Amino acid sequence: MLDSALQTFGTENKAARAEISEGLSRALAVISPKYFYDALGSKLFEAICLLDEYDLTRAEAKIFAQFGREIAAAAGQGATLIDLGAGNCEKAASLFGVLQPGAYVPVDISVEFLFGAVENLREKHPEIEMHPLGLDFSERLDLPDAIARRARKLFFYPGSSLGNFSPAQAVRFLRRIRAHDAALLLGLDLVKNPSRLEAAYDDALGVTACFNLNILRHVNRILASDFTVSDWAHRAVFNAAESRVEMHLVARRDIRVSWPGGDRAFAAGEHIHTENSYKYSKAAVAELLQEAGFGAEQYWTDEAEDFLVCHARPV
Repeated sequence: MLDSALQTFGTENKAARAEISEGLSRALAVISPKYFYDALGSKLFEAICLLDEYDLTRAEAKIFAQFGREIAAAAGQGATLIDLGAGNCEKAASLFGVLQPGAYVPVDISVEFLFGAVENLREKHPEIEMHPLGLDFSERLDLPDAIARRARKLFFYPGSSLGNFSPAQAVRFLRRIRAHDAALLLGLDLVKNPSRLEAAYDDALGVTACFNLNILRHVNRILASDFTVSDWAHRAVFNAAESRVEMHLVARRDIRVSWPGGDRAFAAGEHIHTENSYKYSKAAVAELLQEAGFGAEQYWTDEAEDFLVCHARPV
């Protein structure tokens, strides 16, 4: 096993501090959603996927269960499966039976969480080579040479995570995948009733609120800032003009937050923008893929057409 392929993304590094500081200093403050995923954030996201309101995970799982053999026929068996934003690796593992990957490369920014998940998965699937890769793939998509040189690679990007990018950013990201001369298996949430979309990001139990607020704890560790979680409230809203759900943190009172080399005053009601989740139509997905250099698309949806899985090849 190529354990040397395990690379760590050090969130507590100069680049991360600079990025967060710059975002907090903007007129409209932002924190990248990649900072949701410390160890606790990854666990909270697992819990979100079990919620009644967050039905996209179940819709995607139904597609994999119903059309797994068709997906495998399109993708082929034996490829190196590169799982972007792997988390607990369960989605990719559910396809091991039909895809029969020659190797599995789970990629995630939450390195400790990823490594624990892979250790458990190795016990269940000792027949599959596994090479976990700790990487902020929103910034770059460098693969170890031993992986990059493999002839058949299939990038797996489920869960509608591509929706965290703007359409222009999504095209640039997909082109980085295209540069590896690899096929793509992609899951995307489709546009639906705004009330359903907002409920999926603002559940009755408040798990998504905890997930959003936890980003402040993570930022405090990285930036040595002094955010107080109780000073902030979670908000989720569907922006119809942009076809996206937005998540924000809203200051409950006038606040001043400090960190080494900087500070910021927030007025009561002022927002920090933490996430966009773009929702697509099938036509928009096709346009996105074609602009990024992919073709020969094949699509599968659940019965209600709430979610879409697509396989595409570089052209």
